Amino acid sequence: MPPHLVELMGMEVIQVPLDTTGAAISSDWLSLKNYAHATFIIAQGAWAGGTPAVTLAQATAVAGTSEKALAFLKRWTKVAVTGTVWVETAVTSNTFNLPATANTINVIEVEAAELDTDGGFDCIQLEIATPGSNADLLCAIAILSGARYPQAITQDAKVD
Repeated sequence: MPPHLVELMGMEVIQVPLDTTGAAISSDWLSLKNYAHATFIIAQGAWAGGTPAVTLAQATAVAGTSEKALAFLKRWTKVAVTGTVWVETAVTSNTFNLPATANTINVIEVEAAELDTDGGFDCIQLEIATPGSNADLLCAIAILSGARYPQAITQDAKVD
């Protein structure tokens, strides 16, 4: 019997569906010690018009030790209800703004090797700024893949 998805990948809910009015979101720190890749999925629901910035950060421990920005070069978006293809968009440095479009899915892909591993950085965090007074709905999930020990992942990615 082939392995199940949950035996091959770590999955963490970063943010349950939330009305983000005035609220910024910072995910828990996720350790990539046991994974080679992280995929962040941000799903926008009803959208009143905010365009909050999305950034990634890296740290040397899940406590956020020595936090610093993590640059990434692209993201993918698709309007969930009407979109038929994913659109790849270049990102400047380590941030982009969520589009003011309801029901949009945003994806960021990060290789663990893109972190400052020489400096001991192996943890990652997704941050979404406040949309201001807009009643914007969103949720976010992280999928960790490239498990070093497939079918033996017993430790939460939120632990060093």
